[in-house]
Amino acid sequence: MDLVKALEDRYKKPEIPEMNIGDTVRVSVKVKEGNRERIQAFDGTIIAKKHGGINETITVRRVSYNVGCEKVFPIHSPIISSIQVLRRGKVRRAKLYYLRDRVGKAAKTKEKI
Repeated sequence: MDLVKALEDRYKKPEIPEMNIGDTVRVSVKVKEGNRERIQAFDGTIIAKKHGGINETITVRRVSYNVGCEKVFPIHSPIISSIQVLRRGKVRRAKLYYLRDRVGKAAKTKEKI
């Protein structure tokens, strides 16, 4: 098991901020278009965290133009350039799948002070 742990530690990102369910985050993703590469930001609320270690993923949801969009981001992937926590959310659940049915202000989480 030490060999697996050593291999995982080599590929983990050390600068990941502490984030929890309900937080609003900005995930900067490297997008490759032809021979060019640029960074695109995806702002949204974390509705789920899964797995652990090098396989850890977060599901981020945002609503733009009245259409909900969810993306699953592997945290330690080389495609993710940075993750920035914009605001802390105060929630009492581990998964916020109920936000999929909510629209407008009802889809917001309270801010942790």
